[in-house]
Amino acid sequence: MRTEELTAKALESVKYDKYLLANAVGKRAEAIANGAKSVLAIDVSDMKYSDIALREIAEGKIIVSLEE
Repeated sequence: MRTEELTAKALESVKYDKYLLANAVGKRAEAIANGAKSVLAIDVSDMKYSDIALREIAEGKIIVSLEE
């Protein structure tokens, strides 16, 4: 899936809040960089951390929500 399609699908999952999505991708990418395992069922060894995080959110593997 292309990055534009992933981004559109991920935005849909956060009710089109681009700031929430950017924050979630950044935090998840940082977690992956610090050793967290990806929850994707594909080989992610040559993917960027931010691409992994975006795909996880777009596929619904990582749920993003606002804590109130």
